[in-house]
Parts: sequence; structure tokens; C-alpha cells
Amino acid sequence: MEMRSRPLHDSDDGLRSSGAGRLLWIISAILGAAAFAYVFRDGLIYMIERWDQEEYSHGSLIPIITLFLIWQKKDALAAMGAGTSLVGPAGWVGALVVLGGILVGLIGELSTIYLIIQYGFLMTILGIAMSLVGFRGLKLIWAPLLYLVFMVPLPSFLYASLSAELQLVSSELGVAFVRWFNIPVFLEGNVIDLGIYKLQVVEACSGLRYLFPLMSFGYLSAYLYRGPVWHRLVLFLSTIPITIVMNSFRIGVIGVAVDRWGIEMAEGALHFFEGWVIFMACVAILFLEIWLFVRFTGGKRSFTDSFRIELPDRANGWMPKLGGTPTRPWLAAVAVLVLATVGSLMIAQRTETVAQRETLETFPMQHDDWFGKGIPLEKEIVEALKLTDYVNVNYAKLDDRMPVNLYAAYYASQRKGEAVHSPRSCIPGGGWQIESVKRQTVSDVTRADGQPLEVNRVIIAKGPVRQVVYYWFAQRGRNLTNEYLVKWYLFWDGMTRNRTDGALVRLVTPVRPNEDTSVADKRLVSLLKTIYPKIGRYIPA
Repeated sequence: MEMRSRPLHDSDDGLRSSGAGRLLWIISAILGAAAFAYVFRDGLIYMIERWDQEEYSHGSLIPIITLFLIWQKKDALAAMGAGTSLVGPAGWVGALVVLGGILVGLIGELSTIYLIIQYGFLMTILGIAMSLVGFRGLKLIWAPLLYLVFMVPLPSFLYASLSAELQLVSSELGVAFVRWFNIPVFLEGNVIDLGIYKLQVVEACSGLRYLFPLMSFGYLSAYLYRGPVWHRLVLFLSTIPITIVMNSFRIGVIGVAVDRWGIEMAEGALHFFEGWVIFMACVAILFLEIWLFVRFTGGKRSFTDSFRIELPDRANGWMPKLGGTPTRPWLAAVAVLVLATVGSLMIAQRTETVAQRETLETFPMQHDDWFGKGIPLEKEIVEALKLTDYVNVNYAKLDDRMPVNLYAAYYASQRKGEAVHSPRSCIPGGGWQIESVKRQTVSDVTRADGQPLEVNRVIIAKGPVRQVVYYWFAQRGRNLTNEYLVKWYLFWDGMTRNRTDGALVRLVTPVRPNEDTSVADKRLVSLLKTIYPKIGRYIPA
């Protein structure tokens, strides 16, 4: 009886130990997942909302594909061991990375910049992976984890700059294609003039709707492809020129079709169909690249054998073996996540400070001997800019009819990506060429701190027409001329002052034929001296 009772006793302890370990895994996983989702909730919600945009519509597939790619490594991870034997000391490094990712996420919450929250989210995922599988396991799954970067949208100011550049490039290449058919065409910025018809290459036609999904697909193809590293790099990096060339080709095809059969060829279902056809053509070119690599450097390997899409052995279970009992680094990471929810709850109680001000709609139409006339922006433009309030006025003197345009756009909050747009990104879209850009001190205009006002002075031209532009960013008492400093102070003031409001102020005047630009400068300074002391009532410090 004793011989039987001892094995039964050991077996019973083992079952209890196994059951307790499994229960601890379940509890820690639930707590960790709930805390993880709550800490990064704002950034995740905003990211998922952005997935509704065509540029990021592939974002919802990225986590699913990443999980599949990690699952492919299940057997390889199991072969390395489980629990402490697999994780090793690197698990504690992972717990520290989790702590760092949470701090980044909380800083993003304090600064109200969602991009920081999202990258804190990715950093925390990396730390969790390290706390579960250590450095050895991370070598197997780092590429799938890196793939998660493609689900995070670009910040709005980078998106706007990149879109503006791609619009210009696509327009120029598209016009070159149209001229190849001996069709007379004139390009003015992003406007393709075919004579009877004019086509505008808007932001939606910049090619970003192809670029982001195609780069994501190119990375996935490069990861699954069995070939040397340089093959994979070429495959991934080629997605950029492929997108630009094929999008330009699409614009050119539309231009030719409009010239031959009318403006309806650029509208409706045909435009949509052309977009899908071009994207699939981009994918086909990627596969053609792989086929060429296999054909000339792959030896006897077939095209299908050039991809790693094998499935693990499901007889060993569906989930990786991580050990019977959770490791201490994993439990420490979960504890950090749970504690972080307390800080997140405190931050959630904060409401963004709203500064008192007068609306720009009431900005005066007369300043000394300057008389103005308001020019409302089109509804589509206002919706695209996502501004809170604006003023757009042409001022002129009675003895000098040369106008000076004042445009000021105010944003009550810049936390959700609604931020001031730099004129340097928008000017080329209107067909203007930037001749020069420099920072200039306006000694006749004094800021609140007693220092002279600094502005960006830009000379632009469209054919024989030239204009001088002054602009600066009015950001919570700071007059800034550097776009990147705007982003830094947006982060700093959001964290320390709980404010992210701000504005762009821009003045533009034309240059007469044979007139020196210094004369245009005098007009700008003359108006600026009269309006600058009043701006503080409408754009608060």
C-alpha cells in the first residue's frame, strides 16, 4: 500500500502544481491584457480609427499576420526549452523594457500626442516578448514583431509633407506620360491643364494609398522569401519607386482618357477601378522581382518553394510551451502593467486646458489706413485643414491698391493629429515654386518679451508672378519659425501645461513687375505693425 500511495501522492502533487501553474498563467494573462489595453487605450482607439482611411486600411490585418508568423515559430521555440531555461536573465531586461514602454505611453498621454502612445505600445510588446522568451526566443520572432510598425499611422505633419512631395512628383511623371502621346498639356503645380479640361492631383492621388499597403506587403514578402539578405532588401525598398511610377502611370492614363473621351473618365467607378488595377499591378511587379531572383540565382528551387509558409506540428498543441509556471520576469511585467493603470486613471481625470480668447471671425477689417475684405474658405478646405477658427482677409491701402493677404488658422487642440500645416508643404500644391526661404527678424515689430519678431520669409513664383510670404507659428505664447520646434513644444506644453492649442499666421503680398522685393517687404511690415499687437486677443498666450 505504501508503494502505491507514494506514486499517487506524487502524481496528485504534480497535478495540483500543474493546475496551479495553469491557473496562474490564465490570471496573469487576463490581468496583463486588461491593464495593457487600458494603459494604451487612447492611442489604440485613435490608431484603429485611422485604419478607416484607405492609406491604412491594411492596418487591421497586421496584428493577425504577426500572430501567425510568431505561431510559425512555435516548434522552434519549444525546441529551445521552456520557462526559466528559455527566458534566462534577458527576461528581467524585458520587464525593464515593459516599464520603459509604459513610461513612454504615459508621457504620450500627458503630452496628448498619440504617436508617442502608439510607439510606447510597440515598445511594451517587445518587452513582454522578452519576458516570455528571452533573447534566444526573440531572435526567432523579432521580424514579425517589427512588422507591427506598419499598423501605426504616420503623424499628420509628416503625412502632409510626404503627400505634398509625392503629389508633385506624380504630377510631373504623369504629365510626361501624357506628352508621350503627343497631347498638349500644361502643368501648374498639381493642376494638369489639358486645355478644355483641368485635372487636379489632390492629396488622395499622391500615391500614399498604394505606398503604405505595398510597403507592408513588400516587408511580408521579403520576410517569407527564402533568399539572401540583399534580395530581401531590394524587394522591400523597391516598393517605393514601384508605387511612385505606377501611380504616375495611373494619372497619365486618366489624362489620356480624359483628352480622348471626356472628363467623366476621371470620375466615379472608372477612377476607383483604375486604382485597384494599379495596386494589383504593383503586387504583380513584386512577384515578378521574386521570380527573376529565383530564375537567375535560385538554382533548382521552384517559385513556390521560395517562400517559408510551412505550418508547425499541431500534434504538439496549438500554443507554444512556455513552462508549467509563469516566470518571475513575466509576473513582474504584469505587475508593472497593473500598477500603470493607476497612473493612467489619474491622467484620465485631466481635461485639456482651454484658453480664453476672441473668435477670429471678429478680427477687425480696418487697421489704421489698411482696409480689408474677408474671403471665406471653401467648406472642403476647412474640413481638410480640421481647424477650429480662421480669418482670411485681403487688406489694402487707399493710396496703394496692392493687397496683403492675412491668413490665420487657430486650433483649440492639436492632440488628435489636427495640427497647423506648414506653408512650405502647401505652397507647391498650388503651382508655386519656392525661390528662397530664410528666417528674418522684423525689427519694427516687438513681441511681448521685448524681442523683435522673427518670421520665415519665403519668395515664391508661378511663371512671371512672384510673391513674398511671411509666416510664423503662434504656439501658446511662443512665436516659432521651425516646424520641428513646434512639435517639441507641443509635446512639452501638453505634458507640463496641459495645453496643445496654437495657430499659424501668414501674410502674403504680390511683387509688381520690375519691383524690388524690398518694396513688398515694406508693405508686409506696414500691415504687420498694426495687426500684431491685436493678435493676442485671438491667439492666446
